[in-house]
Amino acid sequence: MRRLDLVVLGLALPVFVLAGWPMLGYAAGAVAWLAQGAVRAWTNHRAVASDDPRTVAGIVTGSMIGRGWLVALTIFGVGMIENDAGLSAAVLVVVLFTVYFTISMILRPFQQHPTERAA
Repeated sequence: MRRLDLVVLGLALPVFVLAGWPMLGYAAGAVAWLAQGAVRAWTNHRAVASDDPRTVAGIVTGSMIGRGWLVALTIFGVGMIENDAGLSAAVLVVVLFTVYFTISMILRPFQQHPTERAA
């Protein structure tokens, strides 16, 4: 259930095909979502490994800002190439973010902190 956003991303492909929406929009949205997810995983790993609270705050903050810009610039760039593709990429990313955010809020009470796992 934790990766439901990836399931929705896979289910969106036939929707794009059947609806005749721009595949460039799907590709851009998918690449942007997967790239920001990889950056999120890498930076979260670095933040958990750090003992310095300032380093953790810097990594997490920089990651959030950078990932937002990555997705926004990808959508903007595709929109400059083809208006409909930019719109469809934006809608796809908004749907994926909504699913990801909702699932992470539902699962948050059940997550263990790294220090609790060792005990």
